[in-house]
Amino acid sequence: MTVPVERLPLRLTPDPGRVIMRFFGTGNVHRARDIIQRVLTIPEPEVEALLTALDRDFAPKHQELFEVFAEHAERIRGMIPGDAQLSETRRLLLGACFTMEYALESVALFNPSIVPALRQDGVPAGSVRFVMSLRATGEGHISSIVFRVGVLDADGAIRLEPVASSPRPLKESVPDEFHKATFQRDLVALDIPLEQAARILDRLPERFARRQFFEAIDAARREEQASGFREQAADSLIAATQVNYQLHLPNPPFSRESEIVIFPFSDIERHGIEDLRLVQFTDEEGARAYFGTFTAYNGVRVFPQLLEYRGGSTIEVRLITGKCAQNKGMALFPRRIRGKYAMISRIDNENLYYMESDEVDVWDEARLLQTPRYPWQVIQIGNCGSPLETEQGWLLMTHGVGPMRQYCIGATLLDRDDPSRIIGQTPEPLLMPAGEARWSGYVPNVVYSCGAMIHQRKLIVPYAISDLTTSAVRIDLDALLASLERP
Repeated sequence: MTVPVERLPLRLTPDPGRVIMRFFGTGNVHRARDIIQRVLTIPEPEVEALLTALDRDFAPKHQELFEVFAEHAERIRGMIPGDAQLSETRRLLLGACFTMEYALESVALFNPSIVPALRQDGVPAGSVRFVMSLRATGEGHISSIVFRVGVLDADGAIRLEPVASSPRPLKESVPDEFHKATFQRDLVALDIPLEQAARILDRLPERFARRQFFEAIDAARREEQASGFREQAADSLIAATQVNYQLHLPNPPFSRESEIVIFPFSDIERHGIEDLRLVQFTDEEGARAYFGTFTAYNGVRVFPQLLEYRGGSTIEVRLITGKCAQNKGMALFPRRIRGKYAMISRIDNENLYYMESDEVDVWDEARLLQTPRYPWQVIQIGNCGSPLETEQGWLLMTHGVGPMRQYCIGATLLDRDDPSRIIGQTPEPLLMPAGEARWSGYVPNVVYSCGAMIHQRKLIVPYAISDLTTSAVRIDLDALLASLERP
């Protein structure tokens, strides 16, 4: 049975005009000090003129221009000569010299995920406001997460709200207190040998503050300098204290969600954060939260991470750990199954697995769920976002990779009470590369999604085209469920 797939008139393309401010690190301490020294020799009237010009040229695009200059000046404070007498204007100019604009989506805008928005005020009856996350890629193939907001009407038509022209990265903060057992679990996930960490961790209590951590490093350095204290090992431990962090929504808040940017922060994210799979999660008491699983890339390997938002002004970001926290594409169920969190994963880069856990960020057990069965998924399979609950079971959108590394999108139906059991599949893909998705793009021959949504018995699937742009299709849910091949 062929299922009609209706393409929606949605096309999101990279916009090089959406820029953010980033710290400009020279990568060389001597060069940075040379820059600082040159700025210190500029006459004060010229300093004031330069800062006035920067304000004129860049403040219209960046609401927090001088605040960012001040933050970046603080980051280089240790390299400024101690006897330098800095006016506030010169300090801001120093910060400006270590600041750059970055076009965060100049290369690609793709791999979308869609969920109902927190705000539903003013939405007509039968409609729903949604939030769509997207992977934005800019210079150097660094990926970040951006958002769009829109409305699905009663017929499943899609309308995007205006996009904010001035995106702003959320500000980060790192924890000040740590639990030793949890920290050691993170070290294992980061492949940092515990024997390297022991000389420092053995000096710390079960719960320790960041200040105590640095004091332990200094003590180990003093006592073991002659025997070969390993600065690189200490640097790895310091980086590990930043893998779990908080993102802060501003006060006053953003006027639009499309202003929000989640930009790489920790050391494991330094080459990008990718493919956020959003899910609106409902607990046993009916309280709702938003979770998102995504991938951090440090240039060598990938690390699964978790985003959690329960309202208010703080978003938690944590490393996902455990024996089965491997590879890409973890997708959380929107509620507990038999009292446990549940996840779809692909820990071996080829097959799909079903996992359950008492903790949302620790995954130690997995059961093989699905292997490539049809020619269009002969290379590997994966999920296209969190499972969607229907009266017939859990609808899991999947992707399959076939000959010539073509990515296609299909669906699998899981038992509602036992999601480790498959009760239906699409023998043919619902969506295949065609037209420009086949012949051109950043990565040709790819259609891909990180999360769909059911609205008014319609399945709305936003999807990426050739890892470059984003579109969407609408599928009748009842027709899709009726078409599934049953075991």
